[in-house]
Amino acid sequence: MNKLALITGASSGLGEVFARKLARKGMNLILVARREDRLKQISDELNSEHGVDIGICVADLAEDAGISIVEDLIKKKQPDFLINNAGFGFGEGFPGSDVGSHIKMVRLHCETPVRLMHAAVPFMIDSGGGTIINVSSVAGFFSSPGSGNYCASKAYLTTMSKSLNLELESYGIKVQALCPGFTHTGFHDTEDMKGFDKSEIPSSMWMSAEDVVDTSLKGLEKNKMVVIPGFIYRFVVWVTRLRVFQPLLRAVGRKQTQKILKQQD
Repeated sequence: MNKLALITGASSGLGEVFARKLARKGMNLILVARREDRLKQISDELNSEHGVDIGICVADLAEDAGISIVEDLIKKKQPDFLINNAGFGFGEGFPGSDVGSHIKMVRLHCETPVRLMHAAVPFMIDSGGGTIINVSSVAGFFSSPGSGNYCASKAYLTTMSKSLNLELESYGIKVQALCPGFTHTGFHDTEDMKGFDKSEIPSSMWMSAEDVVDTSLKGLEKNKMVVIPGFIYRFVVWVTRLRVFQPLLRAVGRKQTQKILKQQD
């Protein structure tokens, strides 16, 4: 019997790439996102190319009703894989931003994965195992002006994943925190990120979505439960923990704050 994976945020970016790569491996899928037309397009393509069963679920996972729909779906379908990928960012500084956007981010990045994992873990324990991938971010290892809530919510997701993996590994359940850096997806092209200038990021800092997903899946095979794709990001995370670099980080932070304030004037 083919295994089943449920993927949130599956209409584009990393979620779509996970769907395509798992379908290629013969895995059946349930794709969750807000855009029904895009989900149907991906579903039809993967069914035609790989002959796997594809279900779609239209839900807004930043809303309680949407989370409840997917919780019930998980309990009913009992997927072997759960990939919590849905997320977003916005480029405004904290004082000039809408508090509702911050609450939405905390819900989507923190509450939603917790509720979906809590729906999945009991039957994964009963069946003798399962896999959960939480798409976090390398931003969770830093503090950044203008991105405080994003950094904080991703730090929560990474820590929660690490803790759950320790708690559940004896049941055969793997919980991975995938922590990519800048990745070529539609993430930075949304209206929420209109203040973000992609050209300011060196090309060497960008990774393809395919490479990020490949690194995640290879990490699972090697039982790596915190995966930071790209040597440059693993190096940066290590280096910035050294005390000597803290003044440099503060200087970069002040420059970023000045830029945000100038944009808001």
